Amino acid sequence: MEMENRTVVSEFILLGIPNTKGHETILFIGFLAFYLCTLLGNLLILSAILADSRLHTPMYFFLSNLSVLDLVLASISTPKLLVDLWAKSRTISLGGCMSQVFFFHFLGSTECLIYTVMAFDRYMAICHPLRYLIIMNWRVCTILTASTWITSSFHATILTSLTFTLPYCGPNVVDYFFCDIFPVVKLACADTYVIKTVTFTNTGVMPMTCFFLILVSYVRIVYSILKMNSGEGRRKAASTCSSHLTVVTLFFGPCALVYMQPRQSKVLVTFVQLFGYVATPVLNPIIYTLRNKEVKGALRKLRGSQTTAR
Repeated sequence: MEMENRTVVSEFILLGIPNTKGHETILFIGFLAFYLCTLLGNLLILSAILADSRLHTPMYFFLSNLSVLDLVLASISTPKLLVDLWAKSRTISLGGCMSQVFFFHFLGSTECLIYTVMAFDRYMAICHPLRYLIIMNWRVCTILTASTWITSSFHATILTSLTFTLPYCGPNVVDYFFCDIFPVVKLACADTYVIKTVTFTNTGVMPMTCFFLILVSYVRIVYSILKMNSGEGRRKAASTCSSHLTVVTLFFGPCALVYMQPRQSKVLVTFVQLFGYVATPVLNPIIYTLRNKEVKGALRKLRGSQTTAR
């Protein structure tokens, strides 16, 4: 009888970004600009890789997956955030909230694993160059990539299922700018120990394991680079690895700040999440383009073919 008398929540209200009242228009323009740059930058990277046969290698295959992830990850909450800022309509349906939780953890986990696979690819290319093309063939690359997507789908399904099998009977105000597990489960009218424990374990163990594997790979890579006799080979290997290390830092830094220390200031956590959500997908294509002659050449070739077609 007690459960029957409870009101089941069918929608949530997102409070948005804290301490930004009166600045909605400026934020809308800023986030829209970042979002459009994300779409343009990652679509250009994808187009260049697809159009230039010289980039049909394992490294750029993984990079194209990263571009797809950045495109979709930026589209999870940014459009909704833009609507909230412009129309001041902060309501999100239960299904929409579930989708945000699922896709955020699905794509975030996939990106974490893709970075690890990319580190392994660089390790094989630099430390075992003679066997690289034999080991990192298209079958292996496809299996590695598919495994990251499938593993992450299970990870996200478990977290989302545990989150939304909890009863929500009011209030329905999410003190955040999008639906994530911790802000949502605070509203559950039941014990949340299990979901909090599973979330801390999953979002802690997976990134830490991936980071450890990346670190081990780069210790071996640095050792191999130092042993190289060719200065040109050293520069090329260091350039490729520095781009990957930069985007890894941009990913794991915010992740550690948010999920390893959940009692931090809400303003700080929000800023860190916004950086990871909005700025990182823009920076990734810039980092790989500015330091990569092959990608820049492919983009020039793509631009030239478009000019000729006109």
